Formats: sequence, structure tokens, C-alpha cells
Amino acid sequence: MAIKSKKKPSKKKSVPTKSKAAKSVKLARRGKPAHAAGTDPTRVVAILAKLDEAYGNATCELKHENAFQLLISTILSAQCTDVRVNQVAETLYKKYPDPKAYATPSELEQDIRPTGFFRNKTKSVMGTSKTILENFGGQVPRTMEEILTLPGVARKTGNVVLGTAYGIASGIVVDTHVLRLSNRLDLSRNEDPKKVEQDLMKIIPQEKWIQFSHQLIWHGRRVCHARKPKCLECNMESLCYAKDKTV
Repeated sequence: MAIKSKKKPSKKKSVPTKSKAAKSVKLARRGKPAHAAGTDPTRVVAILAKLDEAYGNATCELKHENAFQLLISTILSAQCTDVRVNQVAETLYKKYPDPKAYATPSELEQDIRPTGFFRNKTKSVMGTSKTILENFGGQVPRTMEEILTLPGVARKTGNVVLGTAYGIASGIVVDTHVLRLSNRLDLSRNEDPKKVEQDLMKIIPQEKWIQFSHQLIWHGRRVCHARKPKCLECNMESLCYAKDKTV
């Protein structure tokens, strides 16, 4: 009598659910890893809404009356607080109202000494004033390409002047506050300001570039401090998963 062999039940292969499969394909097409939740469009929109809610009127805190004054103040603000720069600027621009007035380096050094690094800043201010007079008819240029030809001017300074003085959204200002908060909010995982700016420009709408910079700077100065962030006072606390949160 023949004995029929029992067939072993075949193991069903686990098939990913439609939603998971679709999500994987979507992320693959975007070239993003699955953990890139920080730059998810919905989350970015929520962060922008919270910034508008808290800092709808945020603007540059360097006092100025024109593009040239803002340019010089931004140069002086390197490694210095805006408060100190504003104190120096109160008398500085009465003495040096335009690029033609910056003539004596030794005297200028003493005038801007409280802002620190005054020798290097004097070279930048003098060189910038001379270039503006010789190449741009005494007017601060209105393009990033031109403004970067000024001595001592990099993209951060260019973005400040073009955005605040002229309303031109050429990029995003990445200072120490924007750099810190971009990492804490997982909007960028880079440490180099230029790379952080490129990351932010990909996810922040261009019409928000200027205001977004001011808002992050205000938030960094008032709430999201480097050492002891005031997370309990932060309206973005529920959206933030930084490792150094205080709650």
C-alpha cells in the first residue's frame, strides 16, 4: 500500500503593506533616507506657522538708515553683539555718513575698537568703501555676485544687506543662531554655513527666506539659547526632538 507523502505547508512571504511600499518608493524617488522626517513638507509648514505666530514682526536688529550703514554694521557685527554695534553706530555714522568719509585707518580703528577685531574690520570697512566708490558709483550693489566683490563681505553679510535693505531674497542668512536652530530642528545635518544655507533654500519657500532668517535669529536670542534653551517657553516644543532639549 503506497503511502502518500505529506506536503509541507509553504511559508508565505511577508509582503509589505501598500502604504509602506508606497512610502519607500516615494522616498527613494526623492533620494531621501527613511529617517529624513525633519524636512518633511508638512513639518516644515508647521514650523513656519509657529515662527509666524511668535515672531510675525521680526526684522534685522542692526540700526541703520540706508544700505551702506547696514553693510558696515553687518561687517562690525562679526564676533560682536548687535547691541554693542548699535552703540558704536550711534556716533559712527555721524562722523562717517558715506563711503567717502572713511579716510584715516588709525582713527577708524579707535572708533570701532569696542566691536572687537578692530584691525581686520578696519581693513574691511576701508576696502569696501573704496570698492563701492570706484566700482559702483558710491552705491551698495544689488546683486550677490557684485556684493561678494567687496572686501570682508561673504554670503551672510550679502544676504543681510540684500534682504533687509533691498528686499531681495538671494539666499538665507546663516549666522550662529540659524546654524544652531537648523540643526536642533533637524532642518539640516550640516555644520558648514554654506551647506546649511543650501539645505534650507531647498525646503523653505523663497518668499519666506528673508523673514525666516530674522525669525530664527530672534528665536535663538530669546528662547532657544545655546547652553540652556527655554524649551518650556518654546511654541515649537512639540515639533522639536533635539537631543539637548530641557524638557
